[in-house]
Amino acid sequence: MNLFRLVWSYLKAKPLNTALNIVLLSLGIAVITILLLFNNQLQQKITDNARGIDLVVGAKGSPLQLILCNIFHIDFPTGNINLAEAERIARNRLIKNAIPLALGDSYQSYRIIGTSKAYADLYKATLQTGNWWAADMEVVTGAQVAEMLKLKIGDSFTSTHGLTSDGHAHDEQRFVVKGIMNRMGNVVDNLILTNVESIWQVHEVHAEEAEREHAVALDSSIVLSMLVPTIAAGDSTKEITSMLIQYRSPMGAIQLPRYVNGQSNMQAASPAFETARLFSILGIGVDVLMAFAYILIFISGLSIFIALYNSLKERRYDLAIMRSMGATRSKLFISILLEGSLLTVLGSAIGLLMGHGTLLLLPMLVVEAQKAGISGVVFYPEEWIILAGSLFLGLLCALIPALQAYRTDISKVLAGN
Repeated sequence: MNLFRLVWSYLKAKPLNTALNIVLLSLGIAVITILLLFNNQLQQKITDNARGIDLVVGAKGSPLQLILCNIFHIDFPTGNINLAEAERIARNRLIKNAIPLALGDSYQSYRIIGTSKAYADLYKATLQTGNWWAADMEVVTGAQVAEMLKLKIGDSFTSTHGLTSDGHAHDEQRFVVKGIMNRMGNVVDNLILTNVESIWQVHEVHAEEAEREHAVALDSSIVLSMLVPTIAAGDSTKEITSMLIQYRSPMGAIQLPRYVNGQSNMQAASPAFETARLFSILGIGVDVLMAFAYILIFISGLSIFIALYNSLKERRYDLAIMRSMGATRSKLFISILLEGSLLTVLGSAIGLLMGHGTLLLLPMLVVEAQKAGISGVVFYPEEWIILAGSLFLGLLCALIPALQAYRTDISKVLAGN
């Protein structure tokens, strides 16, 4: 007697019941899988993007916003600070490096950043083709930017103010693509890099127009570099938004944030502290969704138990006939356990496929998901735990019906029928 074929026949005999149980379980498993993949990859990317940056110094405001804007490039600047004061902070003996950035403009929603080669070195970025910028208005694009916008060496474009494509266009100045970086799997894939002077050049024209029109001055963000002297020292007419700091020694972590926050009109934000706070905020939403998934799985387990329990009553005569034809109690016991296990393993396998499939399709439908770099082709060891847990759930749901099948008295059943 082939138990697997027998169990499969029982499942096919009630397709609606079987499908409902599998769908309920697979939905719960899919939610858990999506959360697992998204949470793990997001944490890894946040950690990778903040690696090597000990402190962010910028205008007073939200420390978390300062981190999101200047490290992850997913928020707006908190404001501007005076260049001369920023240079004074950058010369502090506790600081090893201060890496330049210049935020404020974008091209087709991809940020343009004025910086030095030190920023690319921080993320170990290398060129796929072309060269690094050598003059004003020359740019190097991230791999994702070049792929999505179909940019190639020699192409030119104009920037727009802000992060949306409908912002004020700087038509007077055109950027020229000189290089394209290799795909690094971090934030530089979604950036367009140039030197700081290019950003100033673009905004000087805009500032003149804004002054004539009595409009609000531009919202930009520039970070100094002590490695590459791209900013004219002592120029008090310039404003910047932040500096990415690397400490010279652990003493910097103790003294520098207190010094900046207490003796200047700037604020210092620690990426390590703020990302931990970000994880805790995200964790609340993840926990709520995870609880919902576990409720679905519990309902699915209960449904499988009820289905097996009810089907056992309908199959009492069949089981008695099987016993009379030579089937042992153990075979009946195993057949019920196998039925429960098969239902949950099928539901889990479909749920895992649904979870990975959702994250494969998401970047095709949502641009922001594409920028985040969340992939559906990544597999984690925890997924084996999900499969093992589903197998245990199937055995647990089938245990009581299997014990009843084991205790079936064939003489009473056949005599009653």
